[in-house]
Amino acid sequence: MPLNNLANQTLKLPRLAKRAIALMLDSCICILAVWAAFFLRLGVWLPLSEIPKVTILASLGLALPVFIFFGLYRAIFRYSGWPALMTVAKAATIYGITYCTLFTAIGFEGVPRTVGIIQPLLLFMAVGMLRAFARFWLSGSPRKSAFVQKNLPRVLIYGAGSAGRQLAAAMRSSNHVHVIGYLDDDKNLHGGVLNGLSIFRAQDLQELVNTLFITDVLLALPSATQARRNEILKFISEVKVAVRTLPNLNDLASGKITASDLRELNVEDLLGRDSVQPDLNLLKKNISNQVVMVTGAGGSIGGELCRQILMQNPVTLVLFDQSEFALYSIHQELLKKLNLLDTFDISPGVKIIPILGSVRSEELVDEVLKKFSPHIIFHAAAYKHVPLVEENYIEGIGNNVFGTRVIAAAAMKYGVSNFVLVSTDKAVRPTNVMGATKRLAELVLQAYAKSSFSTKTRFSIVRFGNVLGSSGSVVPLFRKQIKDGGPITLTHADVTRYFMTIPEAAQLVIQAGAMAQGGDVFVLDMGEPVRILDLAKHMIELSGLEVLSDTNPEGDIEIEITGLRPGEKLYEELLIGENPELTDHQLIMKAHEPFFPLELLEDKLIILQKALYTKSSIEVKYLLKDLVEGYDPVTDR
Repeated sequence: MPLNNLANQTLKLPRLAKRAIALMLDSCICILAVWAAFFLRLGVWLPLSEIPKVTILASLGLALPVFIFFGLYRAIFRYSGWPALMTVAKAATIYGITYCTLFTAIGFEGVPRTVGIIQPLLLFMAVGMLRAFARFWLSGSPRKSAFVQKNLPRVLIYGAGSAGRQLAAAMRSSNHVHVIGYLDDDKNLHGGVLNGLSIFRAQDLQELVNTLFITDVLLALPSATQARRNEILKFISEVKVAVRTLPNLNDLASGKITASDLRELNVEDLLGRDSVQPDLNLLKKNISNQVVMVTGAGGSIGGELCRQILMQNPVTLVLFDQSEFALYSIHQELLKKLNLLDTFDISPGVKIIPILGSVRSEELVDEVLKKFSPHIIFHAAAYKHVPLVEENYIEGIGNNVFGTRVIAAAAMKYGVSNFVLVSTDKAVRPTNVMGATKRLAELVLQAYAKSSFSTKTRFSIVRFGNVLGSSGSVVPLFRKQIKDGGPITLTHADVTRYFMTIPEAAQLVIQAGAMAQGGDVFVLDMGEPVRILDLAKHMIELSGLEVLSDTNPEGDIEIEITGLRPGEKLYEELLIGENPELTDHQLIMKAHEPFFPLELLEDKLIILQKALYTKSSIEVKYLLKDLVEGYDPVTDR
């Protein structure tokens, strides 16, 4: 049977069978080591039957229990490395001292005393070599053909620290990549060799790409600051190689790194700034030991809200969504987290309640709030895709505006303490129906907050920019287009957007809810807006490709300008008014926005609702224009 087939069959054996094979091989090694020790001492090969049996029985009786005690048969040979060899050395030392004491210090008739020294040394070398061979053979190294090796990605690991070493060890056990060596900034390491891999200067990357045919650089810099990562990414982007990164630090610490864990760059790396760190006290304030409800729980923001909320130990978490699949997915994910109490610091008493339905259903919303009495509601249920809402304006207004009114009114009716609306920068002087509906939802909450009916419920609004990695975000779209060979489609060369990560957005919503006093509009200091064209170019370069253009006809990926979509803006804003106030969080501000009194707003909403029934797009849009400051509708339907 060919070696590769034998290795595959061996790996398929039950663990108990594999341990028995290892035990049998070590037993044979013990006997052979005794035989070889006599040869080295006497200079002739004695028949095995003439070797004193006491030396063989002592070797077996000492070595196997010691090896079992040190866990040599619990190790997985194909993943064993330096730590496993050190364990063998410790076991062999204990064995050697005992065996040497018996046959060298004390002595037995017919047994040369030097056998007590020679045999343990031979045994240690043989056992170590057996483990090394098993790792080499079972890990697949000899089964990789030259053709496969030639066609694997040839990678350098940036960072020769502990993370880089763990990554290199994991990659050696896979058939996904071929690790060539390390890059590192430490001058003391340059020219050295680490576990058989050379350590190169980072400045020599271009030369290494040309001479060693490097295709990928794997970042193994978990402790590097974002500023330093930005410098490294900028440097690598000038060289035609793809960049990938490690999983999060928890996965790294738990030893879960494999080739399949390598992923595209963090959205934080594409963002180009440090993530906003949350205030843990604000995160816990309205959640710990409380009943919490999230609408739109199956969406990008709603789902992340649920994950963050669960970590703060609520008593009950109510998931509300009208999509069966989205609700099922987030419910299953959260239940899985509850079963991993050693990994996630979550109280085992947390109840997770999935509710399938629409926020526009007054009867259902009333029933849920009456039954569960939530302390705080995070309202993330909304249609948010600009072109879709533009085309389906009746559903968009019905869900985003009147759905918000239904659940906000129910919150007041049943005495919910806090109600937080997830809003968007597109609500500021909107040029599309989606933005107008979100601003109108804000107006509903502002009016309720200042009305005489709202005696207990504190309504607040959280407004932020685009969320990297959410459904509809440009980042997953651009990644797919790059993988498909292009082109990347961009509506306008000068489009800019504010960006934040999904965890940042969810944490902002939770913290803002903890600071709410009633009618507040919270915004995040998101730094400078990002030019989408620059983001597209950056993603192409960090994929190891070049932009195809008139000045570079040999490039790989073209960027195609398609023109602004209906209702799309070149620039987004976060504030309608001026002079926002600072809050308890240094990067969260509170805005002062104009609003209608509740009585006047309700009259206008009744007229708007009637217009929706008649499906008069012109009337609907002009009613929106009357209600929402800065909204300029397109009425050419």
